[in-house]
Amino acid sequence: MPKQDFSHVDTWVFDLDNTLYAPHFRLFDQIAVRMTRFVMDTLGVDEAEANRLRTHYWSEHGTTLAGLMRVHGMDPEAYLIQVHDIDMSALTPDADLRARITALPGRKIIFTNGTAPYAERVAAARGLDGIFDAIYGVEHAGYLPKPERGAFETVFAADGLSAAAAAMFEDDPRNLAQPHAMGLRTVHVAPDPIKAAHIHHHTDDLAGFLARLV
Repeated sequence: MPKQDFSHVDTWVFDLDNTLYAPHFRLFDQIAVRMTRFVMDTLGVDEAEANRLRTHYWSEHGTTLAGLMRVHGMDPEAYLIQVHDIDMSALTPDADLRARITALPGRKIIFTNGTAPYAERVAAARGLDGIFDAIYGVEHAGYLPKPERGAFETVFAADGLSAAAAAMFEDDPRNLAQPHAMGLRTVHVAPDPIKAAHIHHHTDDLAGFLARLV
């Protein structure tokens, strides 16, 4: 991985869930349970149907919330509050990751399909609070989810970043397609690599990867 591949980067965009913490913390398992319960209570369906709808909407619309809003006219606020009210005690601080992100030149931001308050809680639990210049949640994208281009355009415009001088780190490969098309350097953060034209780099060790850039 040539260091010079990132020599032009002055804005570093990080996804949150399963990117700034490893999947083995299983935080999203709690969110999935809460999403299913919300769908059950709101639509009056059983658990099996709620799970089917949850995964179907994620696949078809980018997030479960996007599907609920488009198909059922769901109010996003109540949903987002309920599904993100989870226990963070499984997360542990990562001093190495904090040091590596802090050392990056330029702006560092979080962009998540969760909410900004939720992202702030996760960052604090990981010992990453205070090192990001901005945190953007789905609310800042007008509730459009990644991987939709409009979500990226809205948040990137609000931040004022130049796509040609930015890099994005993300665990879901779908969410790197539009950043790649917009000109960002893309890094897939996951245990297993995926070969795709829109992925420039892969790592299963975010801190280790960042250490090689500065």
